[in-house]
Amino acid sequence: MQMTFYCDLYVSKDLEIKKEKVLQKLKANSAQPFIYVITLAQGKQNHLEFYSSLLLKQHIYEDTPLFVVGVAKGYDGALHLIEHIVKEIYEKTEDADIRGYIMERQKKNTGKAECENGCYI
Repeated sequence: MQMTFYCDLYVSKDLEIKKEKVLQKLKANSAQPFIYVITLAQGKQNHLEFYSSLLLKQHIYEDTPLFVVGVAKGYDGALHLIEHIVKEIYEKTEDADIRGYIMERQKKNTGKAECENGCYI
């Protein structure tokens, strides 16, 4: 799996202590039943998508590049984190261009539109 992490990665509060361990397991594609990843949507008409980390173990995702914006514990945690991301970006920009804001921050922080796999760690 080709997973790139946002350099200002959003992490739900209940995972902050275990963040490094969770990210290492995601990179290794280890089973983490209650972990959800929030990514930039594959289609440019949408902004964010979220997946169970178990779903990402399927063969269809082996060659799929994912730009991970956030990591949450559980389905509800993922919904709350997405709500937090959207509110924070809207408050900062007074705009709903979530994708544009994230890519601009990524470019500013790393000097390119996408960082190499694992630049966050």
